[in-house]
Amino acid sequence: MSDTNLWIFFVIIGVGTFLLRGCFILLPGSQRQPVWLNRALHYVPASVLAALVFPALIRLQSEGLEYDWHRLLAALVAALVAWKSKNMLLTLGIGMGVLWGTEFIT
Repeated sequence: MSDTNLWIFFVIIGVGTFLLRGCFILLPGSQRQPVWLNRALHYVPASVLAALVFPALIRLQSEGLEYDWHRLLAALVAALVAWKSKNMLLTLGIGMGVLWGTEFIT
C-alpha cells in the first residue's frame, strides 16, 4: 500500500469516526432518544471499563485460563472499595496499593 493510499484511508476512517460520534451532537435538539436507548447507554461506561480491565486480569491460554493473583486480588479489593465508597481516587489508590503491596511481599 502506498503512502498516498494509506493517508486517504486514514482520512476516510477519521471522517467516518467523526460522523458516527458527532451524529448525536449534530442532530437537532428537538429529537428525543427512545427510552430503551437511554437505559442501554447507562451501562456503556461500566461495560467499556470491564472490557479494558478483564484482559489484564485473565488470559486464555492453550492449556486453560491464566491469571495473575496479584492483579486479581487488587481488582477485587478495588471493586469492593468502589462499591462501598463510590470514590474513584480512593478506588485507584487502594487498588494500586494492594497490587504493589502484594507484588512487594512476594
